[in-house]
Amino acid sequence: MADDGALKIVAKNRKAWHDYEILQRYEAGIALLGTEVKAVRAGHVGLADAYGLVEKGELWLYNVSIGAYKDQGSATHEERRKRKLLLHRDELRKLIRQVEEKGNTVIPLQLYFKGAYLKAEIAVARGKKEYDKRQQKEEKRMDRELRRVIKDRTKGGR
Repeated sequence: MADDGALKIVAKNRKAWHDYEILQRYEAGIALLGTEVKAVRAGHVGLADAYGLVEKGELWLYNVSIGAYKDQGSATHEERRKRKLLLHRDELRKLIRQVEEKGNTVIPLQLYFKGAYLKAEIAVARGKKEYDKRQQKEEKRMDRELRRVIKDRTKGGR
């Protein structure tokens, strides 16, 4: 068994880093049903197109896909139901202020087990424009090229 502080990542939102500029990150707990926790442990979870919304002073996570647990018996859950995120009151107030700014949204970056508890790393993010994505791709290409040239020079210089 893993120790209490160990992190076991169960799902990542890889598109988030491409489609959004991450402004602020938070760690939140998630209110789940028993069959959902078991399904997440089995790896039946997806974060594609997931987002968070503030309703009546509470933060809810929408569109997270948690598939059915194979040994669930008569206990079932909806695959894409809304799930409550659990944050400290001060963090929630700060997050709500940031989301109220034009163009900001809440997205999940990853789900992981921290000890026995399932946590979500969420972010306040702003959507990237198409030209921002192209510019980022070009910067990565240039960086790779530079590292390759440096590696070749150090290898040949010996």
